[in-house]
Amino acid sequence: MKPFRRNILIGIAILILAGAAAGGYGYYRVFYGADTGLVYTGLVEGVAVGGYDPVAYFKKGEPVKGSPEITLNYKGATWRFSSEENRALFQNSPDKYAPAYGGYCAWATAQGYLAKGDPEVWDIVGGRLYLNYDKSIQDRWQKDVPGFIEKAEEEWPRIVEEKS
Repeated sequence: MKPFRRNILIGIAILILAGAAAGGYGYYRVFYGADTGLVYTGLVEGVAVGGYDPVAYFKKGEPVKGSPEITLNYKGATWRFSSEENRALFQNSPDKYAPAYGGYCAWATAQGYLAKGDPEVWDIVGGRLYLNYDKSIQDRWQKDVPGFIEKAEEEWPRIVEEKS
């Protein structure tokens, strides 16, 4: 192995170990805490919820890809919808349908930082859509959903303030 590649790999390993030692899942911050503004748009550049229709979670009970032809701009991101009806519903009540914490991982928000929200790892609780980083994080989230929501509600204003 060439010395340059070896040094890169050693550097990555140190970052992962340092992050893990600093807080278990702290390494998510290093690699996956992509801050894309008030709405997470890291899966599809500039597009919220990875291009999925946020209204469909409520109407169909599952993630449904939105169309690039049926969109709406909201909070600095493009939102895609699977139908004109869903776009109109969102336009009339965006706070009802937009995922909590801008689509960032709800569990990570409760920990005080940002991590990607995966549109295929989701929950609706109390009429609100929550995304999580991955299935293992969602398993953690589901152990104390009310507690994590309470913590995330405390942390989100601070996170938003830091972004301003």
